[in-house]
Amino acid sequence: MNHPLRLPGFRLLFLGRTISTLGDAVVPAALAIAITRATGSSAALALVLGCAMVPRLLLLPFGGVAGDRFDPRLVALTTDLVRAVAQLLVGLELLGDRPSLAHIALASAVGGVASAFAMPTASPLVAATVRGELRLRANALLGTATGAARLGGPALAGVLVYTAGPGWAFLLDGASFVLSAALLTRLPRRTVDHIDRTDHTDPTPGGGRSLRRDLAHGWHEVRSRDWYWTSLIAHGVWNGAAAVLLTLGPLIAATRFGGDGAWVALTQAGAVGLLVGSLIAGRVRPRRPVLAGDLALALYGLPLLALAAPAPVAVAVAAQAVAMAGLGFLNPVWETVVQQDFPAGALARVTSYDWLLSLGAAPLGYVLAPLAADAWGSRVPLLTAAVLVTVVCAGTAAVPGVRRHGVPPMTTAGPPPEPEPEPEPATERPPVRTRARVRP
Repeated sequence: MNHPLRLPGFRLLFLGRTISTLGDAVVPAALAIAITRATGSSAALALVLGCAMVPRLLLLPFGGVAGDRFDPRLVALTTDLVRAVAQLLVGLELLGDRPSLAHIALASAVGGVASAFAMPTASPLVAATVRGELRLRANALLGTATGAARLGGPALAGVLVYTAGPGWAFLLDGASFVLSAALLTRLPRRTVDHIDRTDHTDPTPGGGRSLRRDLAHGWHEVRSRDWYWTSLIAHGVWNGAAAVLLTLGPLIAATRFGGDGAWVALTQAGAVGLLVGSLIAGRVRPRRPVLAGDLALALYGLPLLALAAPAPVAVAVAAQAVAMAGLGFLNPVWETVVQQDFPAGALARVTSYDWLLSLGAAPLGYVLAPLAADAWGSRVPLLTAAVLVTVVCAGTAAVPGVRRHGVPPMTTAGPPPEPEPEPEPATERPPVRTRARVRP
């Protein structure tokens, strides 16, 4: 089989993830409109978003432990059902006459808890359903589906909000999680039964498993690879810089670029770039994948500089497309390297730390960007973020593991081979014991 979609297990996984990703892509725009209509307060929207973000970040490491201890298919299925109930409840609340902010915030918190346990299962499930060199193409397909969902999700949200109401967007998201869970029930157990969940490399002495030991072992796997933890720092800086752009960008677009349409164009260009980057990742196999991915992330300095200048709107839109193409390229390449380099029994924990360190800087960007803009103007935080993301992401090239990962090790020159003996006349001789040649 030369295509991952010909594998029954991955085909089910891909279909379920595509459906749920499209449902999720509809929610952000619908949520912003719904909360604004119901309360007229941006603080209320921040509260709901915080209720989802805080438990997700706090519980991600525990979600990683669950994904490694138990069947990741069962964990993903359970969390899909929990998120389906949460989104359906929000949808029904918004369809009522007086939606309760407290109920919506509570449902968002429940969804955040479920996502903390769902996110670490994605990589183990891909690794379990796709083997070998097809993994890069499989991860690129999932990245392409994400890019397509981000491109079409806001448009679908607009249609639902202005024709039926924002509550229906949440009902659609809830239904997408139900369908995803149904597809996971059809995933053959044999695709995940082979995962070895024993901590063969656990450096902690003593027998038995405990939550503390599982968390410590996952962290040991992270810090034992210089290419991994240094790249995670770069990914965190990228997310912090993205938060700066998302916080300051809409106002800059409205005041300097001629209106909200410029921000919509910037957002859609980013979605197109993400899609194109994922497609490129499925066709290009870089010799140094970690280095190539980190350098691609450094491109995010371009839209930050374009907004700080400010450059013409066409330049800013093009810069955003190029920057998000870098992200679209990194994601499948990074997932493939992680799935191949880490033991299967620790993959969910490693992924959870990945998400935690990568996303942890985003709230910092959301908080500091407006404060810095009020004090010194928007140019200062934009330029600072541009310099940081460029220097840190490109600076990972100085790390030996980043430069060397994926490159076959150089073989040391050994002694020259012994010359073959000259053929002798065919006479009867005792047998000679020969040494087998060992390839260095």
